[in-house]
Amino acid sequence: MSRSRLIPLLSALAAALMISNSPVRADEAQEISHMLKQGQQEKALERANSYLSTHPKDAQVRFIKGLILTEQNKTGDAIKIFTGITDDYPELPEPYNNLAVLYASQGQYEKAKTALEMAINTHPSYATAHENLGDIYAKMASQAYDKALQLDKGNANAQSKLALIKDIFSKQSSRPPARPTVVASAPVAAAVTKPAPAPVAAPVVASPAKTAAPAEPAKPTPAAQPAAAAKPAVETAKPASEKTAPETRNDDAALLATVEAWAKAWSAKNVAGYLKFYAPDLVLSKGESRKSWEQTRHERISKPKSISVDIIKPEVRLIDSSHASVTFKQHYRASTFNSETWKTLVMVKSDGKWLIHEERIGR
Repeated sequence: MSRSRLIPLLSALAAALMISNSPVRADEAQEISHMLKQGQQEKALERANSYLSTHPKDAQVRFIKGLILTEQNKTGDAIKIFTGITDDYPELPEPYNNLAVLYASQGQYEKAKTALEMAINTHPSYATAHENLGDIYAKMASQAYDKALQLDKGNANAQSKLALIKDIFSKQSSRPPARPTVVASAPVAAAVTKPAPAPVAAPVVASPAKTAAPAEPAKPTPAAQPAAAAKPAVETAKPASEKTAPETRNDDAALLATVEAWAKAWSAKNVAGYLKFYAPDLVLSKGESRKSWEQTRHERISKPKSISVDIIKPEVRLIDSSHASVTFKQHYRASTFNSETWKTLVMVKSDGKWLIHEERIGR
């Protein structure tokens, strides 16, 4: 995993994280980022330090300072910066990702693996962290195969596996990364896809709208008569497109009310009430238990002195009578931290109640 995975895009940086509503802070971060992009590392660092002397908790400028130090090959100092951000803002996955890149550049693959696992625990849908973790596993496997060959030079299996891994990394190094991997906030929306609609069985007969009799009805054949009159014995879940207007409106209202109530419980730091909005089969990161996830959420909700979560521009997408998604811009404020992130909640209906089946960052 090379340092090329540590290149930020200013547009993504500015759009994805809004540490403050103050335009002064946003302009300052943009100016420092612009200096960095222009190769003016010393000036950018000097300006970042000046700003942080009066705004020491500003995560965005601290993040940019970490990137500047990385560009200057001051790896130890950069690690301190990103570690500090993870301490103050543990909900951000990117600082963990950057730590992993820096640790990997030093050959500290265990630390890199731990940092990436933290990023994934924070945002299970963070594709970049998953990809980087795969690279770390491959590097660690390479070391293990090397060790095996030192102990047994005739080990053909180890030789072939090591050759395969080296071939993978040689191909990676011959082309640029598929996408930028670091922004100072939640993963960029483009990296997240919307949930695919659940398959719905096609009806055996035509819908009522297509069975209206023509002006001059043709005499039905005996074989056609039963088909025209046939109705399903049990009415199964309808796709959203076939629902009546009242049904759709009711589901839309119920979904929006659920999401608002979820945000209200979060804002009130009501952990027990907040957790009740999640389905028993909630999608978690690989290897994570429900108990561990709940404990992490409890710690992150309890730690800040105050929390405020606003749901902005919610869009409901009904898939069928028991599956839907709600996409919205989430404005999160906790003490001095302030961010806006697009989020999608994949919802399921259980015993008449809508519950969160999966959380995804992005639209």
